[in-house]
Amino acid sequence: MQMIEADLHIHSCYSFDSILSPRSIVRTALKKGLSAVAIADHNTVKGALRTEKEAVATHLIVIPGIELKTEVGDIMGLFVETNIKAREIDEVLDEIKEHDGLAVLLHPTRKHISNLKETAKKVDIVEALNGRTSRSRNLEAERLALRYNKPFIAGSDAHLGLEIGCVRTVFEDTPNTLEDVRRCIIKGKRNVVGKESPYVVHALSFGTQIAKCVLRSV
Repeated sequence: MQMIEADLHIHSCYSFDSILSPRSIVRTALKKGLSAVAIADHNTVKGALRTEKEAVATHLIVIPGIELKTEVGDIMGLFVETNIKAREIDEVLDEIKEHDGLAVLLHPTRKHISNLKETAKKVDIVEALNGRTSRSRNLEAERLALRYNKPFIAGSDAHLGLEIGCVRTVFEDTPNTLEDVRRCIIKGKRNVVGKESPYVVHALSFGTQIAKCVLRSV
Protein backbone atom coordinates (compact mmCIF):
# COMPACT_ATOMS: atom_id res chain seq x y z
CA MET A 1 0.00 0.00 0.00
CA GLN A 2 1.32 3.44 -0.92
CA MET A 3 1.83 5.68 2.08
CA ILE A 4 0.56 9.26 1.88
CA GLU A 5 2.78 11.91 3.46
CA ALA A 6 1.61 15.34 4.60
CA ASP A 7 3.08 18.44 6.22
CA LEU A 8 0.29 19.76 8.40
CA HIS A 9 1.68 23.12 9.52
CA ILE A 10 3.07 25.61 6.96
CA HIS A 11 3.08 29.42 6.91
CA SER A 12 2.80 31.46 3.72
CA CYS A 13 3.81 35.07 3.06
CA TYR A 14 0.46 36.07 4.55
CA SER A 15 2.12 35.45 7.93
CA PHE A 16 4.28 38.27 9.24
CA ASP A 17 7.35 36.03 9.51
CA SER A 18 7.26 33.97 6.30
CA ILE A 19 8.38 34.62 2.73
CA LEU A 20 6.72 31.58 1.14
CA SER A 21 4.36 32.40 -1.69
CA PRO A 22 1.41 30.03 -2.22
CA ARG A 23 2.86 29.04 -5.59
CA SER A 24 6.26 28.20 -4.10
CA ILE A 25 4.63 26.13 -1.36
CA VAL A 26 2.80 24.01 -3.92
CA ARG A 27 5.89 23.62 -6.09
CA THR A 28 8.15 22.69 -3.16
CA ALA A 29 5.64 20.31 -1.59
CA LEU A 30 5.26 18.39 -4.84
CA LYS A 31 9.01 18.32 -5.40
CA LYS A 32 9.48 16.80 -1.94
CA GLY A 33 6.90 14.11 -2.54
CA LEU A 34 4.14 15.42 -0.29
CA SER A 35 0.53 14.59 -1.06
CA ALA A 36 -1.06 17.08 1.33
CA VAL A 37 -0.20 20.28 3.19
CA ALA A 38 -2.01 22.42 5.74
CA ILE A 39 -1.57 26.19 5.49
CA ALA A 40 -2.12 27.96 8.80
CA ASP A 41 -1.10 31.60 8.76
CA HIS A 42 -1.26 33.83 11.80
CA ASN A 43 -4.76 35.28 12.17
CA THR A 44 -5.78 34.86 8.52
CA VAL A 45 -6.98 32.21 6.06
CA LYS A 46 -5.93 34.23 3.01
CA GLY A 47 -2.75 32.26 2.44
CA ALA A 48 -4.58 28.95 2.73
CA LEU A 49 -7.24 29.96 0.21
CA ARG A 50 -4.64 31.27 -2.24
CA THR A 51 -2.64 28.06 -1.92
CA GLU A 52 -5.77 26.01 -2.61
CA LYS A 53 -6.19 27.89 -5.89
CA GLU A 54 -2.55 27.36 -6.85
CA ALA A 55 -2.90 23.62 -6.29
CA VAL A 56 -6.12 23.10 -8.29
CA ALA A 57 -4.35 21.67 -11.33
CA THR A 58 -2.16 19.33 -9.24
CA HIS A 59 -2.74 16.27 -7.06
CA LEU A 60 -1.70 18.16 -3.92
CA ILE A 61 -4.42 18.34 -1.25
CA VAL A 62 -4.39 21.72 0.52
CA ILE A 63 -6.01 21.83 3.95
CA PRO A 64 -7.09 25.35 4.90
CA GLY A 65 -6.29 26.55 8.39
CA ILE A 66 -5.43 29.43 10.67
CA GLU A 67 -3.11 29.85 13.67
CA LEU A 68 -4.27 31.84 16.68
CA LYS A 69 -2.49 32.93 19.83
CA THR A 70 -4.56 32.43 22.99
CA GLU A 71 -3.82 32.89 26.68
CA VAL A 72 -2.89 29.20 26.95
CA GLY A 73 -0.80 28.85 23.80
CA ASP A 74 -1.16 28.59 20.04
CA ILE A 75 -4.18 26.88 18.51
CA MET A 76 -4.64 25.91 14.86
CA GLY A 77 -8.07 25.72 13.32
CA LEU A 78 -7.71 22.94 10.76
CA PHE A 79 -10.22 22.67 7.88
CA VAL A 80 -11.26 26.27 8.53
CA GLU A 81 -11.87 28.62 5.58
CA THR A 82 -13.08 31.66 7.54
CA ASN A 83 -11.13 33.97 9.82
CA ILE A 84 -11.58 33.29 13.53
CA LYS A 85 -12.28 36.44 15.53
CA ALA A 86 -11.99 35.06 19.07
CA ARG A 87 -8.72 34.96 21.01
CA GLU A 88 -9.80 33.52 24.38
CA ILE A 89 -9.31 29.75 24.37
CA ASP A 90 -12.86 28.57 24.99
CA GLU A 91 -14.28 31.05 22.49
CA VAL A 92 -11.63 30.07 19.92
CA LEU A 93 -12.53 26.39 20.29
CA ASP A 94 -16.24 27.17 19.98
CA GLU A 95 -15.70 29.27 16.85
CA ILE A 96 -13.54 26.61 15.21
CA LYS A 97 -16.27 24.09 15.89
CA GLU A 98 -18.90 26.44 14.44
CA HIS A 99 -16.91 26.46 11.20
CA ASP A 100 -16.74 22.64 11.21
CA GLY A 101 -13.00 22.74 11.90
CA LEU A 102 -10.69 20.72 14.13
CA ALA A 103 -8.77 22.42 16.93
CA VAL A 104 -5.08 21.55 17.13
CA LEU A 105 -2.87 22.36 20.12
CA LEU A 106 0.37 23.48 18.46
CA HIS A 107 3.85 22.75 19.87
CA PRO A 108 2.32 22.41 23.36
CA THR A 109 5.56 21.83 25.26
CA ARG A 110 7.73 24.49 23.61
CA LYS A 111 6.83 26.97 26.35
CA HIS A 112 5.42 26.50 29.82
CA ILE A 113 1.62 26.48 29.90
CA SER A 114 0.15 26.47 33.39
CA ASN A 115 -3.05 24.65 32.45
CA LEU A 116 -1.62 22.44 29.70
CA LYS A 117 -3.48 19.31 30.78
CA GLU A 118 -6.86 21.05 30.75
CA THR A 119 -6.17 22.52 27.32
CA ALA A 120 -5.06 19.17 25.93
CA LYS A 121 -8.34 17.65 27.05
CA LYS A 122 -10.36 20.33 25.23
CA VAL A 123 -8.74 20.22 21.79
CA ASP A 124 -9.35 17.68 19.02
CA ILE A 125 -5.71 17.07 18.06
CA VAL A 126 -2.21 17.57 19.46
CA GLU A 127 0.79 18.50 17.32
CA ALA A 128 3.25 15.90 18.58
CA LEU A 129 6.08 16.61 16.15
CA ASN A 130 6.88 20.23 15.26
CA GLY A 131 9.81 21.03 13.00
CA ARG A 132 10.84 24.06 15.04
CA THR A 133 10.69 22.39 18.45
CA SER A 134 13.45 20.33 20.08
CA ARG A 135 13.32 16.54 19.99
CA SER A 136 12.89 16.28 23.77
CA ARG A 137 9.98 18.74 23.76
CA ASN A 138 8.37 16.92 20.85
CA LEU A 139 8.58 13.63 22.75
CA GLU A 140 6.84 15.33 25.67
CA ALA A 141 4.10 16.50 23.30
CA GLU A 142 3.61 12.98 21.96
CA ARG A 143 3.33 11.62 25.49
CA LEU A 144 0.76 14.33 26.23
CA ALA A 145 -1.35 13.24 23.26
CA LEU A 146 -1.14 9.59 24.25
CA ARG A 147 -2.02 10.35 27.86
CA TYR A 148 -5.30 11.96 26.85
CA ASN A 149 -5.95 9.65 23.89
CA LYS A 150 -5.78 12.49 21.36
CA PRO A 151 -4.98 12.04 17.66
CA PHE A 152 -1.63 13.63 16.89
CA ILE A 153 0.02 15.07 13.81
CA ALA A 154 3.36 16.41 12.55
CA GLY A 155 4.00 19.77 10.93
CA SER A 156 7.19 21.53 9.89
CA ASP A 157 5.97 24.98 11.02
CA ALA A 158 7.76 26.06 7.85
CA HIS A 159 8.47 29.71 7.14
CA LEU A 160 11.15 28.93 4.55
CA GLY A 161 11.12 26.54 1.62
CA LEU A 162 13.88 24.31 2.96
CA GLU A 163 11.73 23.48 6.00
CA ILE A 164 8.73 22.13 4.10
CA GLY A 165 8.39 18.40 4.68
CA CYS A 166 11.21 18.15 7.23
CA VAL A 167 8.71 16.36 9.47
CA ARG A 168 5.66 14.56 8.12
CA THR A 169 2.38 12.94 9.01
CA VAL A 170 2.24 9.56 7.27
CA PHE A 171 -1.22 8.10 6.72
CA GLU A 172 -1.77 4.35 6.70
CA ASP A 173 -4.84 4.80 4.52
CA THR A 174 -4.79 6.52 1.12
CA PRO A 175 -6.78 9.75 1.40
CA ASN A 176 -7.76 11.34 -1.90
CA THR A 177 -9.89 14.24 -0.71
CA LEU A 178 -10.07 16.72 2.15
CA GLU A 179 -12.71 14.62 3.86
CA ASP A 180 -10.53 11.53 3.50
CA VAL A 181 -7.66 13.34 5.22
CA ARG A 182 -9.98 14.54 7.97
CA ARG A 183 -11.18 11.00 8.65
CA CYS A 184 -7.62 9.66 8.72
CA ILE A 185 -6.55 12.27 11.26
CA ILE A 186 -9.53 11.70 13.54
CA LYS A 187 -9.27 7.90 13.32
CA GLY A 188 -5.59 8.12 14.22
CA LYS A 189 -4.43 5.92 11.35
CA ARG A 190 -1.16 7.77 10.85
CA ASN A 191 2.40 8.08 12.09
CA VAL A 192 4.75 11.04 12.52
CA VAL A 193 8.28 10.99 11.11
CA GLY A 194 11.14 13.33 10.30
CA LYS A 195 13.87 15.46 11.77
CA GLU A 196 13.51 18.90 13.30
CA SER A 197 14.98 21.93 11.49
CA PRO A 198 18.35 23.30 12.68
CA TYR A 199 18.21 26.40 14.88
CA VAL A 200 19.87 28.55 12.19
CA VAL A 201 16.55 28.36 10.33
CA HIS A 202 14.86 30.18 13.22
CA ALA A 203 17.35 33.01 12.87
CA LEU A 204 16.67 33.27 9.15
CA SER A 205 12.93 33.58 9.67
CA PHE A 206 13.46 36.11 12.44
CA GLY A 207 15.46 38.15 9.93
CA THR A 208 12.55 37.81 7.51
CA GLN A 209 10.19 39.15 10.14
CA ILE A 210 12.41 42.20 10.74
CA ALA A 211 12.81 42.85 7.01
CA LYS A 212 9.06 42.71 6.40
CA CYS A 213 8.45 45.11 9.31
CA VAL A 214 10.98 47.54 7.89
CA LEU A 215 9.49 47.37 4.39
CA ARG A 216 6.00 48.03 5.75
CA SER A 217 7.23 51.11 7.56
CA VAL A 218 8.96 52.62 4.54
